[in-house]
Amino acid sequence: MAKEIVNNDDLFQMLDGLLREPRTFWNDFYEDRNKEIPFFKVNGPDENLVSYLENCLLPKRVLEIGCGPGRNAIFLAKMGCTVDAIDISERALTWARERAFSEKVDINFHHASLFEYEVEPHTYDFIYDCGLFHHLPPHRRLSYVETIKKALKKGGHFGLVCFNTKAAAETADWDVYEQKSMNGGIGYTEERLKRIFSKDFEIIEFREMVKISLTNDLFGEDFLWTSLMQVK
Repeated sequence: MAKEIVNNDDLFQMLDGLLREPRTFWNDFYEDRNKEIPFFKVNGPDENLVSYLENCLLPKRVLEIGCGPGRNAIFLAKMGCTVDAIDISERALTWARERAFSEKVDINFHHASLFEYEVEPHTYDFIYDCGLFHHLPPHRRLSYVETIKKALKKGGHFGLVCFNTKAAAETADWDVYEQKSMNGGIGYTEERLKRIFSKDFEIIEFREMVKISLTNDLFGEDFLWTSLMQVK
């Protein structure tokens, strides 16, 4: 029988099928740990994340989405947080588990996408995303925001790191489907990001990430936006 669109999940799956399959892509991406990828070369956390915890944020329960090799999840665990960390790449999670073991921290790693991960409502004080949002297809954006709102406690915080237009083109939503490609990710302007999030979040800080030498124990690249928000 021909496939039919009878609900939003069917629609999302159809649109997902126009683009690359993310699990295979990201698993292949993490196959070679020696690639010249900036965040492969640093074990330490994002510079903005460190500043949040040093200056204004004291979370107890944290969710990191798209945790990759675990840099930020490990830092948060060392700061005394209970950390759940998810990623769709099993290879990324293997690397993250190895790092967590060597650093002697306990982190609850889960092999899942944000949309598969079963979250008890209003569980987390803080949710952090470094690098997932700019790879998110436009049709998944509203569900992304709603899922984060559902997962956060009242007054909870959300930290976002994503491409600005130094890193990637500001691809229009319709162009993604006409081209059947995300072209390596969407570069966002400040105006576009604030338009997406300001309805549901108070934006506490918004700035360009500080570029930091790769020899440092912090990660920082100026082709990324950083933002700290609080759910309304």
